[in-house]
Amino acid sequence: MAVPALLPSVSAPTSPVAASYARLGEVFSGLRVDERARDERLPGGTGWVGAAELGAGGAAMDAFLAWDETQVRRDYGTTARPDVVASFALHRYAWPVCLLVTLPWFLHRRVPRLPARNVAVHRALGRLAVRVEEFACLPGDPAAALPGARVVPDEEALRAEVRDALGEHFEELLAGFGPRMRRGRRALWGMVTDEIVEGLWYVAELLDEEERAKAELELLMPGTAKPYVGAAGFRALEGSAGPCGGPRSTRDRATCCFFYTLRPEDTCLTCPRTGDAERVRRLATTA
Repeated sequence: MAVPALLPSVSAPTSPVAASYARLGEVFSGLRVDERARDERLPGGTGWVGAAELGAGGAAMDAFLAWDETQVRRDYGTTARPDVVASFALHRYAWPVCLLVTLPWFLHRRVPRLPARNVAVHRALGRLAVRVEEFACLPGDPAAALPGARVVPDEEALRAEVRDALGEHFEELLAGFGPRMRRGRRALWGMVTDEIVEGLWYVAELLDEEERAKAELELLMPGTAKPYVGAAGFRALEGSAGPCGGPRSTRDRATCCFFYTLRPEDTCLTCPRTGDAERVRRLATTA
């Protein structure tokens, strides 16, 4: 499945995450992130949907999934199963939303807390709106003086903050997506794990920091942190050639997005259905 288009332009000079989102916007301009002040309401109205609304399911979820259903018919000339449509929708939501937490951690060691009530999305315009009321940081960070700052003692504590922040957000979201996807809790959290890892991995390549990102993600997602399922699990793809001469990295997703139900011959590069020989062939063709 193609990487979702997404991310940002930001405001508030006192924001702990503005610099991270601005850096992201320099290398990946597919979507705008509008950061709102702590006392400012998120946008609403035509086209906007709050993450909390999606978690509640109902009409808001119906409209959200209709966007993906229309896209499938337009781009692939077929109708996808309802559970496949819901899987696509969660992938396209989770990939950028995970970056809202993981990128500030990766670049500036700041972890925003983004409960569902503090995130809204406008899919047609490719925009996210966020409101950061609380964030974690390390001792000595100048941002510790900002409102909502919470200092944690060390790097492992900060990694725990990343997992907790994303866990809080997606616990609510999966309550809405789960019944539509017809998957169990383990599969749902496996999908979230994959989006956390692959989103930051992709953007880190654009930032020319792939190796550091892989090392950081191995520590963030070791395979034992609940409710997440699966590890970052990077490995060398033997037979491939990276920009520095060695083999490229790959990983096997914990879950499948079901894109193969539309195009069996066109699975994702890290899909467990895609063998290493095929991965090498595709990477060589792309290069």
